[in-house]
Amino acid sequence: MNGLVGFEHVGMTCGDLDRTIAFYCGLLGLTLALRKKNERGEMAFLDTGSGMLEIACPDADIARSRDVPPHEAGMRHLTFAFESVDAIFEKLAAAGVELIEPPRPAYFIEMIKRVAFVRDPDGTIVELIERADRRS
Repeated sequence: MNGLVGFEHVGMTCGDLDRTIAFYCGLLGLTLALRKKNERGEMAFLDTGSGMLEIACPDADIARSRDVPPHEAGMRHLTFAFESVDAIFEKLAAAGVELIEPPRPAYFIEMIKRVAFVRDPDGTIVELIERADRRS
């Protein structure tokens, strides 16, 4: 059988693995599942509880992440769901994280109640959401 089992992981690159782990695990609550050196640098897998974030940290200088223009294919942002977008946004603001957009009502209210945006240490856009109550 070739049925889909589930979402596995997204791969991304960072410039400083310690700093990236501190952001995603220390501030956002992901769990470090594996950290290992390889021939190109170092890798880490961070568990979200419903999929992984694979982080490559090469033994080289890397450029800061750039925003993907609307007319270009590519990953626009990573999204993580929280019980309270306001609470996690306040925590990130207090930690000095680069803030893009404060919490507000979401546009797609059928799925998302509230939303906010920040940047990770390498400039990748991270969307913070509060899911809509789908029981109604």
